Amino acid sequence: MPAAAPEGLDLAALLCSRVCHDLISPVGAIVNGLEVLAEEKDEATKQFALELIAKSSRTASAKLQFCRIAFGAAGSAGAQLDTGDAETISRGFFEDDKTKLVWTIPRSLLQKNRVKLLLNMAIVAAQAIPRGGILTVDPIGAGETMGFKIAASGTNAKIPAALVPLLSGQPGEEAIDAHKIQPFYTGLLAKACGLSVSMTMEGDKAVVAAR
Repeated sequence: MPAAAPEGLDLAALLCSRVCHDLISPVGAIVNGLEVLAEEKDEATKQFALELIAKSSRTASAKLQFCRIAFGAAGSAGAQLDTGDAETISRGFFEDDKTKLVWTIPRSLLQKNRVKLLLNMAIVAAQAIPRGGILTVDPIGAGETMGFKIAASGTNAKIPAALVPLLSGQPGEEAIDAHKIQPFYTGLLAKACGLSVSMTMEGDKAVVAAR
């Protein structure tokens, strides 16, 4: 028998857990760096700690900015969000020495749930390339009814098990936990926008599309 889909307080709690999961690593690194500064006398070690704190602070800030839009309220009901801002925070969230972002969506204002959907689709696509690679973000159509296509290419790119049914809003036999809530939430956003989201392999690329 399929597990019950999370709603209301359970959905909110699981999304909060997901955000905490994203932030705990850089925040923990900041704490460790501060402890080293307080205890160490060696100047080289203290300099390393300062660099760790600076890098981790930038990472934490980028993740907070991204999660605020991807999971947060992001303005009043009916608010519009700038896809240019979505590109900026996506680069901060995804790009590093292993992963690059190719963004071809033109700058415009879209209804907030559609932009939130785009950001969550990018998270889903990135799960297909845990070793890094290229995320290519393209529009499908134009204007207020624009859909999106995100292709993930990299070494051994593949669709994680159980992800596809979650995108369609089917929780499966096991209860949805903090690791599974994000793709499920992506499916909910797609439905709210009147779209259907899917994930398929196209050659050696994992492609997430919302039409």
